Amino acid sequence: MSAASRSSRIQRLFLKYQHVFVFLAPVLFVTGVYVGAPTPEGASGSSYWLEYWWLFPFFLLGATTVNTIGISGSALFVPFLIFLFPLIAGFGLESETIVKIGLISESFGLSSSALAFIQYGLVDRRLALSLVVGAIPFVIGGALLSFIIPEAVFQFLLGIALTAAAYLLFRADLDHEEPGESSTEDAVSADGGPELPDDDEKIGHAGVSTDEEGVVTRVDRDGNDYRYTRQGYTERFANYSVGGMFQGLAGFGIGELGIISMLRTSVPVRIAIGTNHIVVAFTAVLASLVHVFGGGIVGGHAVDLATTPWNMVVFTVPATVTGGQIAPYVASRLDTKLIKKGVGALFTLIALALFGIAVGLA
Repeated sequence: MSAASRSSRIQRLFLKYQHVFVFLAPVLFVTGVYVGAPTPEGASGSSYWLEYWWLFPFFLLGATTVNTIGISGSALFVPFLIFLFPLIAGFGLESETIVKIGLISESFGLSSSALAFIQYGLVDRRLALSLVVGAIPFVIGGALLSFIIPEAVFQFLLGIALTAAAYLLFRADLDHEEPGESSTEDAVSADGGPELPDDDEKIGHAGVSTDEEGVVTRVDRDGNDYRYTRQGYTERFANYSVGGMFQGLAGFGIGELGIISMLRTSVPVRIAIGTNHIVVAFTAVLASLVHVFGGGIVGGHAVDLATTPWNMVVFTVPATVTGGQIAPYVASRLDTKLIKKGVGALFTLIALALFGIAVGLA
């Protein structure tokens, strides 16, 4: 067996059983945290580890929501931890603690959901790769700027950007978004040659082909088919560049702004959501690394894991992983116009929350 065939076989097996690997990750994480994580003096036993069990349903709902519509988890987690957490817990969290909880939880949730969308056949990997490569310098630049730009300023700017995105989304025409129904006789073949799995080896009726005119026909595991082109790179590059700056600055923004450009360039909403997961997941991890290590380089802040509230993340991580696995099933069954209205309303609420945060920080 050639190296390419072996790699393809491993990839197929991994995607086929990705849910097993995905759910093993939080088990190992929670076990490692319980056994070896540094905790405050005197903090041990069930009273410490079970104190924030109630975070699980909130983060499960939040992760399912954000992953269903393909945006960053921090877009909901940060406002929740700022506004609602103090009302329930009776005290507020420091901004550094909020960042740590958000980054750790989002990393697990996005990775879980991205793999689930790939398995479901709702990711255009070629399009995702071009978006990730184009966004990298802007994400790094934005993360480095976060050490010198006042937090209130970029929260306010992000609120303006999301307000504009909500307006454009409400005006977007998504009549082309509804998928068709493919039969087994109608199934299409893979378009990437030997490096991509054949249709028969994918789960369900999944497959993808690209004709000579650049029209992509994609079939998900349920047999729904989507037809679109990858044209519109200039508009997508502009949106993902601006979004990448905000992703580096505030920890979210590229998913919220980027998905608008995909919808405006006639990428079907479910493909846009699935593809956006790859971009958001990669750039979130990249921004996190710059925030962790960049502060020491330029003399700014840095994330200190020794002060992480481990009794919180042992519930938020499993919740976001579970929500990430649920999201593709929810997205594949929701009406696209309902998704559009939901995303637009969510952008508006997040923008209002960001304006409130900016005023409070000013």
